[in-house]
Amino acid sequence: MAEAIMQITGLNDDTLQVGDALPAFETEPISRLSLALYCGASGDHNPIHVDTDFARAAGQKDVFAHGMLSMAYLARLLTNWVPQAAVREFGVRFVAITQVGDRIRCRATVVDKHTVDGERRARLVLETVDQNGQVKLAGDAVVALS
Repeated sequence: MAEAIMQITGLNDDTLQVGDALPAFETEPISRLSLALYCGASGDHNPIHVDTDFARAAGQKDVFAHGMLSMAYLARLLTNWVPQAAVREFGVRFVAITQVGDRIRCRATVVDKHTVDGERRARLVLETVDQNGQVKLAGDAVVALS
């Protein structure tokens, strides 16, 4: 798996250091179509995400993105770097609502390297932020490096 890291980022277990950032990526603006497609793909058909009248009746100004959609973007950040099988832990905390039109930037920073049962691992701090720098999701992950 260290080879996969080298292919994607130029970093491997030997060169990866605490404080290194993974290559970030930014989504296209969240659209109503994105929300409708995510409803179908996830099976989460809560009308707060696709029905403007329902969202307004619930006190929101408009529909908003599923928290799990942003979590999926963070998972993509991880799997752009290591194979899915290398993910050992992954968790998030929902901090703020992601609105229609927001561009979500996903980023991760290495905060620890350690060994568990002979397997080299890295702990990462993760977050998504919108175009204004507001944190939407915060979390962490552990990935295997070898």
